[in-house]
Amino acid sequence: MEEVKKQVDVKKNVEETIISKIRELIVSKHLEPGDRLPAERELAQKFGVSRNQLRQAIQKLEFYGLVKKYPQSGTRISNIGVTALNNMMSDILQLQEPDLKSLVETRIILETNAVRLAATRRTEEQVKEIEKAHEAYSQKAIKGENAIEEDLMFHLKIAEASNNSVINSLMLVITPEIISHFIKNKVCDKEENYLLIKEHKAIVDAIREKTPEKAVLHLQDHFKDLYKYCNE
Repeated sequence: MEEVKKQVDVKKNVEETIISKIRELIVSKHLEPGDRLPAERELAQKFGVSRNQLRQAIQKLEFYGLVKKYPQSGTRISNIGVTALNNMMSDILQLQEPDLKSLVETRIILETNAVRLAATRRTEEQVKEIEKAHEAYSQKAIKGENAIEEDLMFHLKIAEASNNSVINSLMLVITPEIISHFIKNKVCDKEENYLLIKEHKAIVDAIREKTPEKAVLHLQDHFKDLYKYCNE
């Protein structure tokens, strides 16, 4: 475990170094907003890092919208001004790894809005996908089997049915870690699983019936343990 932590810390330090160097190029006006980044090989050699390490750091900048990849045009610095780029990169370098409680609070906010939108915007095909995910979860949960993946897919299908690409993307980022943590730390209990299946079914029915407020109420009931965790 200690060795894994060291590897993670090294990876993080290399990423921070690369981001700092790109920021220096922007502040010194060797790179300006809208400019294309130098070729991957050239930049990796300049920074003394591997191409894979460079790629991961650039992916992080892309995630935060500070660079953007264009087909046949390479990766370009976002055209938002030097001061804004400098400040945003500084903020990224100071970011702490999110704690579980913060992730849970964010998930509640995101999925409450996702289920409300899903109950308003969902297509018939998306309802079928949610029902399919619910059925896959139910079959395993009834037997007391590990259903982490199936539970994850159920909630992600709801986010997908919101037809809001930003909510869907953010849910893809934070949900797996949260669900894995909570389900792995629960003992398989058939009585509890039956209750979770019932709660899932109520959410599915509200989405199918296009009753957004009812969908939110059922989600809040399903999330009662998450609310308790956040208020501890």
